[in-house]
Amino acid sequence: MDSSSWPQTKPRFADRVAVITGSSSGHGRAIAIRLASEGASLVCVDLQPGALGGGFEADPDTDTDALIRRNRGRAIFVRADITSEADLSEVGATSVREFGALDLWVNNAGISFGNASILDEADERFTKTIEVNLKGTWNGAREAARRMKDQPVKGRVRGRIVNIGSIAGNIGQADLASYSASKGAVHHFTKALAIELAPQLITVNAVAPGYFATAMNRALWEDESALEHVREMHPLPLGVPEDIAAAVAFLGSDDASFVTGAILPVDGGMAAK
Repeated sequence: MDSSSWPQTKPRFADRVAVITGSSSGHGRAIAIRLASEGASLVCVDLQPGALGGGFEADPDTDTDALIRRNRGRAIFVRADITSEADLSEVGATSVREFGALDLWVNNAGISFGNASILDEADERFTKTIEVNLKGTWNGAREAARRMKDQPVKGRVRGRIVNIGSIAGNIGQADLASYSASKGAVHHFTKALAIELAPQLITVNAVAPGYFATAMNRALWEDESALEHVREMHPLPLGVPEDIAAAVAFLGSDDASFVTGAILPVDGGMAAK
């Protein structure tokens, strides 16, 4: 086959609608911009439209949805708390009302309070970490499944759910037990839900990032000895949030129609050591 007879392709998300939680900063912002650049209509979800202070965004004074629209993309912002099932129900309804469908839901929003031993960790911090990282992912996935299960099939599936886990959910790290427990649970939830929703033709996968320059990790990037330790943990040079966005774009596209229940490390080889 010569190049003149190759199938003509359109942007992977030209007719797709995506919800991204935690879209205002870090990985969520990068994911939203990447999907919009490939044609997706975006429902950007966060507690506030503006980027968190202390982040590494190139244009922090411009909200994610505004930045997408400025570049001729389609995006709206919905304020929501992912621990609230009612808030996320409204997000799902808004996606269908404004754009006519819900093809991809990315559970990206999460928190970390930093390092603490099990003897020093405050109960309220542990509870909040589980509530946001695990229950928030549960709430988002449930709303996505409710909206997707009766949709027409596009390509080979009705919808896709992508959760953001962490390398901390795959390996042990001292003084990070609360966060590790929450993300390990997200990984196992992803696998269980993938089997449960397969008959409905809904895929469920997760991305497990290593350490990245985001507001959550600002303290590490400001401490040269801590940053050197982070570098040593990653065989490859440190990545950027756009690496996470690329992985999500793959898992959320037709290219991954036969992928479900996968936990994809995007960690520069950290878990392979």
